[in-house]
Amino acid sequence: MPGPAESLAGQFTEQRETVPPVQLLSNEKLSKGERTRQRILDIAQASVLAKGFAATSIKEVIAEARITKSGFFYHFRDKNELAREMLRRYVAENDDVFDEIFGRAAELTDDPLQRFLLGLKLLAELSRDLPGGHPGCLVASICYQERLFDPQVLELNTNSVLRWNDRFFGYIQDIAAVYPPREPIPLEDLARTLTCIFDGAIIMAKAMKDPGQLERQVLAYRTLVKTLFSR
Repeated sequence: MPGPAESLAGQFTEQRETVPPVQLLSNEKLSKGERTRQRILDIAQASVLAKGFAATSIKEVIAEARITKSGFFYHFRDKNELAREMLRRYVAENDDVFDEIFGRAAELTDDPLQRFLLGLKLLAELSRDLPGGHPGCLVASICYQERLFDPQVLELNTNSVLRWNDRFFGYIQDIAAVYPPREPIPLEDLARTLTCIFDGAIIMAKAMKDPGQLERQVLAYRTLVKTLFSR
């Protein structure tokens, strides 16, 4: 018999639509210049996730976007500025997805544990719905090749991870205030484990050619949290 979180997830799944890629503005509302800028970012991000930043050349981005060299430099001063804007957009999209998922969970229950468990279940479902699996993590890509980037890019990358850790830590703190953990564990480390799982599962999925890894690892983390805090 399913517990409260499973029942809530079932109710929500019946109502929800697949969460679409986040866009601040629809293409119809963007100016021609902004559409070109977004296309450059799309092409560059796909290339970086596929083969790394060092192997992604401005020349190939220009060719695929079908713009001139001067057209590229009108939008981005250099490769570091391109990296900064890619990262800002990537982080904003992920933040919006987390807001959407955990916000929906909060609408269904006031209990902090059930809310987090439901959010994790919905997050796992979302990862399952990604065609071909998760494309990769831009934050991790920058970490692997950090010598290529200026201090601004590296600081932005670090701050994005810290912000995600703080988000999850807040959820865990709310749970612990109502449900003391069964075992002594640093709550901040437990929160950071979720961030580690995302990147670790993406790497494992690619290495093992198994797109389902991310979904299963998030669900395994969910089971850990449920076991640790349930009365």
